[in-house]
Amino acid sequence: MADLFAPFDPPAVTAPPENAPLADRLRPRDLSEVVGQDHITGPDGAIGRMVAAGRLSSMILWGPPGTGKTTIARLLADAVDLRFVAISAVFSGVADLKKAFAEAREHARIGKRTLLFVDEIHRFNRAQQDGFLPYVEDGTVTLVGATTENPSFELNAAVLSRAQVLILHRLDAAALTLLLDRAEKAEGRPLPLTPAARDAMVAQADGDGRFLLNQAETLFSVDLPEPLDPAGLSAFLQRRVAVYDKDREGHYNLISALHKSIRGSDPQAALYYLARMLTAGEEPLFLLRRLTRAAVEDIGLADPQALVQCIAAKDTYDFLGSPEGELAIAQACLYLATAPKSNATYKAQKAAWRSAKETGSLMPPDNILNAPTKLMKEIGYGKGYAYDHDTEEGFSGANYWPADMTPQTFYEPTGRGMEKRIGERMAWWQEMRDAQNGS
Repeated sequence: MADLFAPFDPPAVTAPPENAPLADRLRPRDLSEVVGQDHITGPDGAIGRMVAAGRLSSMILWGPPGTGKTTIARLLADAVDLRFVAISAVFSGVADLKKAFAEAREHARIGKRTLLFVDEIHRFNRAQQDGFLPYVEDGTVTLVGATTENPSFELNAAVLSRAQVLILHRLDAAALTLLLDRAEKAEGRPLPLTPAARDAMVAQADGDGRFLLNQAETLFSVDLPEPLDPAGLSAFLQRRVAVYDKDREGHYNLISALHKSIRGSDPQAALYYLARMLTAGEEPLFLLRRLTRAAVEDIGLADPQALVQCIAAKDTYDFLGSPEGELAIAQACLYLATAPKSNATYKAQKAAWRSAKETGSLMPPDNILNAPTKLMKEIGYGKGYAYDHDTEEGFSGANYWPADMTPQTFYEPTGRGMEKRIGERMAWWQEMRDAQNGS
């Protein structure tokens, strides 16, 4: 079995064989050749400054697939003359880590420090992550971890306190286009694509440089009679599947974007994020629950029909199933995004709950207590209750608050949508109360 911890020496300058995959043949041999990450690899970036100083600190490289995490780690080791050891958290365990640390310690005795690159570091459990700490602290290894997941959620606080988190961006169109230029130069011929198809290929890569180069290699391997247009490219190559893990950060980012787009009254953006999640395989009922939450949190009584639309969409989806029922979800989403907004109900609920906890067990006033027995009537329960419907205005103006509690204001309607009328009605009732009380 091959030694997982054999050093890559030197890591960045060894030329790959001619039959190596295109992505390997185009792997940068210097940090200056890394595309799309100038904010960290450039002279003013964190990595650029560390390399210029000739000293690395431990770091976590966080970014989407195909953005250069492994390449940067290899180039770092070469740039500051460190022994490079790579392990993958997918295939390695505690025994492998112990072996890597022991070898690093032996090399340190002869003056050769080690950069330990841990791919998919978030896959190590908490106890395994703790195992890095003493070797990082005493300088046995400089840890460079790579992860596609948010380190705040996936890595121990102790690890994060000893390593700088550097964020790699998904590659933009300019960076991906540069990769295609390099591929064409390496192959000595242009891709068999029309300009529009070339742009479409860049867009379909969804920021993943490795995926783009693999697609380019496929195109270079076939003999096409004429360049492909966008439609031909779509038929010939598989589109990259969007990255979406239902229990990971991408899930929470998109649902947050959907909810905030609705709150911000942008129906186009809201529909886009809804589509992103549904086409990626999100459970429709999860989205319906979140839409319903938005209806009561961000719209409320400004448009009471918003809640009705969400419940109707849920019933419609239950009745029709997918994909027909997804139209009802889209309709509910658009209704919410275009409805007048108010969080007055949400704020009122929070304030009322808080007051209820603070006031304990105060009794309501006697006039509105239930009096089902003779004894209860004799001691005053229900005495003086004014039946509102018997009044001329259908409003008695009676006091409904506990005797030891000052009346509170929890719900304050906005002037938007239905709440404008509600506010006018409440103001009229208050005027009548004030008049009865001589205020």
